[in-house]
Amino acid sequence: MKKIQNKLFVFVLFCILCAGCSEDIPNPENPLPPKPDEETPVVVSKNKLPKLHVDDRFLKNESGENITLHGFAQTYSPFFNQNAWNNYSVSGCLTYNKRMIDRIMGTGWKMNFVRMHMDPYWSDDPTQASVRYEGHERFSQERFKKYLDEVFVPMAEHAISKGLYVVLRPPGVSPGKIAPGDDYNKFLELVWDIVSKHPKIKNNSDIMFELANEPINILGPNGTYASSGQGHFDQMKLFCQSIVDKIRANADNIIWVPGLAYQSSFSGFANNPVKGTNIGYAVHAYPGWYGSDTEEASPELGGSMGGGYESFQRGWNAQVKPVADIAPIMVTEMDWAPKKYEASWGKSFTGVVGGSGFGANFKYIADITGNVSWLIFTECHRLAEFNDIAGTAGNYTFLNDPEACVWPTFHWYKEYASGKEDSVTESELAKIEVVGVSGNLTMLTGGDRYLIVNAIYNNGTSLPVTSKTVFTTSDQSVVSINENGRLIALKDGSATITATFTPSTGVSKQVSFTVYSTTFPLTKELFNPSIFAQGTFDEETRTLVTGQWGFGGWWYNKGVDLSKYKYLIAELGNDNNSSVSFRLFDENNYWSQPATYDFGNSRKVVVELGNMYKKINGVQVKLNPAQIYIIGFWSSGGSPIIIKGVYLSDSL
Repeated sequence: MKKIQNKLFVFVLFCILCAGCSEDIPNPENPLPPKPDEETPVVVSKNKLPKLHVDDRFLKNESGENITLHGFAQTYSPFFNQNAWNNYSVSGCLTYNKRMIDRIMGTGWKMNFVRMHMDPYWSDDPTQASVRYEGHERFSQERFKKYLDEVFVPMAEHAISKGLYVVLRPPGVSPGKIAPGDDYNKFLELVWDIVSKHPKIKNNSDIMFELANEPINILGPNGTYASSGQGHFDQMKLFCQSIVDKIRANADNIIWVPGLAYQSSFSGFANNPVKGTNIGYAVHAYPGWYGSDTEEASPELGGSMGGGYESFQRGWNAQVKPVADIAPIMVTEMDWAPKKYEASWGKSFTGVVGGSGFGANFKYIADITGNVSWLIFTECHRLAEFNDIAGTAGNYTFLNDPEACVWPTFHWYKEYASGKEDSVTESELAKIEVVGVSGNLTMLTGGDRYLIVNAIYNNGTSLPVTSKTVFTTSDQSVVSINENGRLIALKDGSATITATFTPSTGVSKQVSFTVYSTTFPLTKELFNPSIFAQGTFDEETRTLVTGQWGFGGWWYNKGVDLSKYKYLIAELGNDNNSSVSFRLFDENNYWSQPATYDFGNSRKVVVELGNMYKKINGVQVKLNPAQIYIIGFWSSGGSPIIIKGVYLSDSL
C-alpha cells in the first residue's frame, strides 16, 4: 500500500506541476498585439502613490487603513511578448510593455499593482552550457545589473506613474529541489542584494519583492525532500530568512515570502514565520488546488468531479489561513477559464458563491479572509483588448464569457475600487437565507461546515453578507460557530443556530435552524466515497465502491474524540472481494500513516481504541484515540462493499 500511495502521490504532484508551470509554456490562441510603432491611448499619470507598510496581518496605507491590491502580471521577453520585439532590443521591449500598461489602464481596468518578472532572457549568459535552464545556472550579474537599469527599473517607474504598485519577481523559476545554503539560495541572495541596493528601488514603498517563484520541495532535517511537515518548513524559514536578511541590510521594501508545493503550502510558517518587518506571504491558486473545482465540475460535464465551495474553503484554511492569520497575503498567480478558449493556465469556470466553480468561490474566500491581495495571470495583450461590452450566450469569447476570469474580474475590480463590493442596495431587505440549508442540518461529529448567508432584497438582488452576520448557538458544547460562519460539530447532540443580519438602513432579518451532530452517518451528504480516488456511495443500500486503491469514509477536520469508548466495530454486509481494510488516521492528512485492520475472510473487524498502532519507518507508533481525523474503508477498487454498520461500544 505504501508503495502504491507513493506512486500516486508522485502522480498528483505531477498533475499540480502541469497546472502550476505558469510561464514555461506558450499560450497559442490570439491575434498578434499592436506593433511597437502603432498609436496608443494617452493615460494621465496619477499622483504619488500612498506609502504602504505591513502592520500585524494587514497591508496598510499612511492613514492606517487596511489595503488590498488587485492587479495583473507582466514579463519581459519576446516569448511572452508575442514576439513583438527581439534581439535584446531594449527600446522594443520598453515600447511594447509600456504600451500594454497604457492600453490596459486606458481600457478602464481598475488595477493598482503589477507583478513584474525580471525575465532571465536579460540576465542569462548564453555562452555557458546548461542541462536545464531555470534562471540561475547561467546567471550573469553584470548583465542583470545592466538590464535592471535599462529595462526593469524604467518599467517599474512607468507602472508607478500610472498608479500601479510594483511587485518584482526574480529571474526564472525555482528548481524542483532546494536547500538552505545551496546554489539557488545563494543566487537569490545575490539577486535581491543587487536589487535592494539600487538607488531607485531601495526603501521605495511603491516597489515590493516576491522572493522566489514556485519552490516545490526542500531538503528536510530527515534528509528527504518534501513540501510539507514542520521540519521542512523550518528549513524553508532558514532558506528565506537568509534572503530577507540580505535585503534588510539594504532596504525596508515590503517582502512577499513564497511557500512550498508551487506556493500552495504555507501552514508550517505559522509556527516558525520568517522574521522581520514589512513581510507578507505570496500564494498561488489555480483550479484543482486547495480542493477547488476544475472544469470537470461544470454542470455541462455532469458536475461529478467538483469539490465546490466547502472543499475549497477547507483546503484554503488548512494551507493558507495559518499565515493569513499572522500576515497579509498576496496571490501572485491565479486565473481560470473553460479549456476551449486555450487562454488560461487554470481550467475551470466562475460558478457561484457557495456552489460549484472556481472564480466566485475564490473571490468570496479571499474577501472573507480579509487581508488578501490578488491578481489574474491573464496575458497583457488580452487584457489590453478587453472592452466592457457583454457577450451573448452561444457566442461568448474568452474576454466576455462570464465563466472565464476576465469578464467577472473586470467588474469585481471596479467594485473594489469604488468601495461598494458586497454593499447593501437601496432596495429594502426582504430576507436572509443560508445557502444550501433549507431545513434542519445533519453534521458529522468532529466535522465542520462553512455557512454562507445571502441577503435577498425586494429588487431581486442577492448579496453574500456572511462577514456582516451575527451568529449564535443554543449549545456551544455541541455545535460552535465563529464570526465567519464556520460550524464545528463537537459532540453528538443538537443545537439551534440563529443568524441575524442588520442592514445599514432598515430592519434586521433573522433565520434559525437546528443542527444534529452524529459520528458515523451513512448518508450521501456525510459519507465521502472519494477521500482518495473517485468512488461512489449508495445511501439506500449502504454500498461503497472505491476507485482504484481508493478510500471512502469520514473526514473529521476538527478531529473526533473516541477515547471514552473501548471498541470501534466495523461490519460488512457482503464478502470481501477487493482487499478491504478499515483504517484510522490520527493526523489531518490522508498521506500520513494509519492504523490498519484488514477484513481478510471476515466480515467484521474490532478496533481496541486504547491499543491502536501505525508503522512509521518500521517502528510501531501508538495512536491517540482522543484525536482521530479520518476513518473509513480502503480497497483495491471496483467491487461493491456493503457497510452493515460502524459503531462504538464498551463491550464485545
